[in-house]
Amino acid sequence: LRASTENVPGIVGFGKAAEIAQTEADKESKHLTALRDKLIKGLFERIPRIVLNGHPKQRLPNNVNISVASVEGESLAVSLDLEGIAASTGSACSSHDMEPSHVLMAMGVPVELARGSMRFSLGRQTTDEDIGRVLEVFPPIAARLRAVSPLWTDKA
Repeated sequence: LRASTENVPGIVGFGKAAEIAQTEADKESKHLTALRDKLIKGLFERIPRIVLNGHPKQRLPNNVNISVASVEGESLAVSLDLEGIAASTGSACSSHDMEPSHVLMAMGVPVELARGSMRFSLGRQTTDEDIGRVLEVFPPIAARLRAVSPLWTDKA
């Protein structure tokens, strides 16, 4: 603590935000889980040889982490960014690290797949249309990058 007047409006605002978050938590979780599951299902229907990192159901409602075989995550992230879609190649806590995610490595994800990981984080503002846009844009990006990858073969 330091000597000064407490930020009473900030304290009251934080309390109200916590109250709203508590009352909206179940509704928000259901909404995000539905969007997350739609994104996962759509990606698997449209992109061959991808891997869902983590448990299919026992996961945060707002997180989708996949690995795209034979594609570098950085190339995917840049291509998505050019389309106005924000995604990341690793965990939020190491977003500036070019190495494969230490979390994915600890989970036993092979280095080649960890390097092709993409993390999509959903939030209160995420809409069904946003998910549709990712499903429209991401598969052609993955296909284009695979087409120029020396590692890609369409044989499993």
